[in-house]
Amino acid sequence: MIISVSRRCDIPRFRFDWFLERLNLGFTEVANPFNRGQVRRVSLLPEDAEALVFWTRDPGAILGNLENPELRGRRFYVMTTLTGYPRILEPNLPSPERVIAAMRELGEKLGPRRIIWRYDPLFLSSLTGPEFHLANFRSLAEALKGRVRRVIISLYDEYPGARRRIAALEGAGPFRALPLYGDGGLILPETRELLASMARTAAEAGMEIQTCAEGEDLGALGIRAGACLDGELIRELWGIETGGKDKNQRPRCRCVPSTDIGSYGPCPAGCVYCYARR
Repeated sequence: MIISVSRRCDIPRFRFDWFLERLNLGFTEVANPFNRGQVRRVSLLPEDAEALVFWTRDPGAILGNLENPELRGRRFYVMTTLTGYPRILEPNLPSPERVIAAMRELGEKLGPRRIIWRYDPLFLSSLTGPEFHLANFRSLAEALKGRVRRVIISLYDEYPGARRRIAALEGAGPFRALPLYGDGGLILPETRELLASMARTAAEAGMEIQTCAEGEDLGALGIRAGACLDGELIRELWGIETGGKDKNQRPRCRCVPSTDIGSYGPCPAGCVYCYARR
């Protein structure tokens, strides 16, 4: 069983002490996100939780606990979302410099295959247009060079909560969201040009670049369709067979089956575009 920690909330950043306690106990209880009264017990014993996959905006707590007896010897890899957007979009995030330093040290200690960078979502706006992304992505890629081998990108999807928050920003001032897709839901040519440039930048930094749950084939741009919970990577790292696609995720998602131990709700990070924030 693969344990996802977590798509639904940033446990490594905000609740890592709790998570270590759960590892010590050997289990946690997880509520059904669509029916809070339905709770099940999930084993976190090493023989059951074969690998842990962390999702976070700040891997500092993971780095600080590598020698913790509850974590030492566990199979895991770390996905860190690092975008460096203006504060109006990401009001309560640690500085990119701090996150980069933690990612680089983790890459040195664990190896670059176990440290994955997420530039997610790719959000176009009057403050984060193509020129912003070209310069920003290049700066971050160069800072992570040698310590990260993979970057995952995905284009912003307009979930209802995010749509309301962005509309409120647009109503309060000159800020404007810009389209990524054109008629028929196809990626705009200018967006494809941006993605092709990002692919070249990733390659120059020694990173493979892949998409997350995108509908269009971007292979011609140098970007392969990939998975965040990646069965190939897990098999490569630890020889674990993970099964096929997770049927509980979006149709375009390529992730393998996992058990997520997080919960949706308010998040102190406050990212305007977040799909999981309530």
